[in-house]
Amino acid sequence: MIGKIHSFFAGGTVDGPGIRFVIFLKGCPLRCKYCHNPDTWTQDNALEYSVSDVTMQALKYKGYFENGGGVTVTGGEPLMQIDFVIELFKELKKKKIHTALDTSGIIFNEENENVMEKINELIKYTDLVLLDIKHIDNDKHLELTGKPNTNILKFAKYLSDNNIHMWIRHVLVPGITLNDEYLLKTKEFIDTLNTVDKIEVLPYHTMGIVKYQNLGLKYPLEGVNPPTREEVRHAKYLLGVIKDAA
Repeated sequence: MIGKIHSFFAGGTVDGPGIRFVIFLKGCPLRCKYCHNPDTWTQDNALEYSVSDVTMQALKYKGYFENGGGVTVTGGEPLMQIDFVIELFKELKKKKIHTALDTSGIIFNEENENVMEKINELIKYTDLVLLDIKHIDNDKHLELTGKPNTNILKFAKYLSDNNIHMWIRHVLVPGITLNDEYLLKTKEFIDTLNTVDKIEVLPYHTMGIVKYQNLGLKYPLEGVNPPTREEVRHAKYLLGVIKDAA
């Protein structure tokens, strides 16, 4: 089983609990306007690693993350390579390593038996899902990412129903997701889920602009500034992350 890899990062502290070995896979069907990794959209120029190769890479750092850390697979969209992730997580669980999946859940499809069979298999070896809810409004989600959010929200319910622990991630973008109505609707939806351990508000940033320039791409959010500290705090209050808006 060969994975199409963009890169590895050892010592991650924002991609799940503890210290993480982070694996960036290539390929993503979404085109989020705020994406800071456009170089992971396609599998062009991917590094090719077998499951055993990646496992060996991760085990080099086991001493750093065995006390509460582990391995996180992200992207791109890692579920684009779900067969590889299944086999990798199987091997990692044999080594008693905590596994986290950073995903939008975009491939979830209850009407596709093949997809559901693979997702059912994957969650057997997944300790935590870092789920990106990009926009709660379907029309706005289409505008922001190029795809509807229907299956993403269904995936969240599926994880909840199957007792899979989640961290919900939500990128705060002025003029797009920085909106009281949408934030309150997002909180309302999250409240229907039973296994959410944490809500992360991720302030939009512009650090990915140079990658667009290097790829000869127009940056979709040119002129949009990151949210202020006060705006981030307000969003955290509406989402229930903090109890005091002041």
